[in-house]
Amino acid sequence: MRKWFVKGAIATWLTVILLSFIWPGLLWLCLILLPVTATGIYDMYQTKHALWRTFPVVGRGRWVMEFLRPFVRQYFFESETDGVPINRMFRSVIYQRAKGQKDTVPYGTKLDTRQVGYEWIGHSMAAIHLDPHALYPRVKIGGPDCKKPYQASIFNVSAMSFGSLSGNAIQALNKGAKLGGFYHNTGEGSVSPYHLQHGGDLVWQIGTGYFGCRDEKGKFSEELFAKTATKDNVKMIEIKLSQGAKPGHGGILPADKNTIEIAQIRTVKPGTRVDSPPAHKAFKTPLGMMLFIQKLRDLSGGKPVGFKLAVGRKSEFVAICKAMVETNIKPDFITVDGGEGGTGAAPLEYSNSVGMPLIEALVFIRDVLVGFNLKKDIKIIASGKVFTGFHLVRNLALGADVCNSARGMMVALGCVQSLVCNSNECPTGIATQDPTLEAGLVVGDKASRIARYQKETVKACMDLIASAGLRDPSQINRTHIHRRVSQTEIKRYDEIYPELTDGELLTSEYPVRFAHEMKESSAECFMPNHYVIECYSGLETLPD
Repeated sequence: MRKWFVKGAIATWLTVILLSFIWPGLLWLCLILLPVTATGIYDMYQTKHALWRTFPVVGRGRWVMEFLRPFVRQYFFESETDGVPINRMFRSVIYQRAKGQKDTVPYGTKLDTRQVGYEWIGHSMAAIHLDPHALYPRVKIGGPDCKKPYQASIFNVSAMSFGSLSGNAIQALNKGAKLGGFYHNTGEGSVSPYHLQHGGDLVWQIGTGYFGCRDEKGKFSEELFAKTATKDNVKMIEIKLSQGAKPGHGGILPADKNTIEIAQIRTVKPGTRVDSPPAHKAFKTPLGMMLFIQKLRDLSGGKPVGFKLAVGRKSEFVAICKAMVETNIKPDFITVDGGEGGTGAAPLEYSNSVGMPLIEALVFIRDVLVGFNLKKDIKIIASGKVFTGFHLVRNLALGADVCNSARGMMVALGCVQSLVCNSNECPTGIATQDPTLEAGLVVGDKASRIARYQKETVKACMDLIASAGLRDPSQINRTHIHRRVSQTEIKRYDEIYPELTDGELLTSEYPVRFAHEMKESSAECFMPNHYVIECYSGLETLPD
């Protein structure tokens, strides 16, 4: 192919030069031939790409097609139920509800109702009309030690930091939360001026990097924490233990997104990649974590304090519950993030293969809290691919009290799923710090879309609840949701996930399925008391 390129280039140049004596206008072709020839010569002698060396110029077509492939697939070949992480059907209904357009569908479902895993809510012959006054259900978050409980909507903005998102995107989300009367989680990147500008309710997330409340050495600062936590906009505090997209890894802020402004807000060095530590330094054990929760509650003036986690080793959450029982210190809420959660930048292995999916995690957290007789004082918040009213209903049935959505809100902002969040080149101005791209996002317009999408999704949820003959989200439970488990068998959620009774894990007669977790967990450490490994010398039992 190299020889053919050389021969072709020589022949083309000779032809153009000779014919130019007859028709001088052909010399304009040199403007095309010159860069093509130069590119081909460069390709033949460069040493990084074998395809370029073997197929000069033509070999570059592979890179062009690789670049165009996701866009061609999304816009020309993708069906309504295809597309990841969010399929076209869900993206479309989010756009429609955000814009106030018709969101009904013609001709029936596009889902395969015979497919294993298909789920639905069982309606009632005693279905009721949706009460207009029940369109805005509220959930009180705040246990017995909380002095300033918060009345939360059942659908809110999940954690997304300024830095990962642009200033205009943060403003639009917060203004939308203000307009719609729901909260906006700051993400672990601290409370920025963009979070405060429009007065929307905030949940301040404290990650392992302690951004916004860290001293010069990166350790937790009580003084800086209290300064921000006592602001009127900040309604709750969330300790981030892990997140679904990359549990056990810590957050990542790419260097090209770490501007001087972001660095000042986070108190880090600008222009560098910032990796949050995988674990907290302010506490080392479940008992220490409970004391840290109490400290934050006191420093914030009695506001609700909770934590967020993606479930990993189940015994570690049991250990946390044992610490709650031992200290009588309880969080006001727990945010459960599914392993399918999204983020702007995460290693492939963590996105695909680490962390328990939301449904199983939600069931486990709810059951353990009930088993330790703790659920009555702790609200559960579910986060992970929540886009529609049915997603809300399903999570509520499994045990959630409240739901958060990040990517759903991003799509409502105008995200087109171009999948370049980690490149600082987001074309819609959402996941970028490029001022040229950010300028395309108009805060006022997008804020209205956020508020409208949230309102319509909650309405859809309440419609489904009314169709089941219920009046309040708290009335729905596992008996209302059905799943096809085979081509010939259907089960209700309560049959698939049997519930525990209050205090059942406090007795010695707990279910067998919790035996391992109960045995290996301790309030004095997150890791098991001991674990067995297989090595060259056989099985060995190691202390924690």
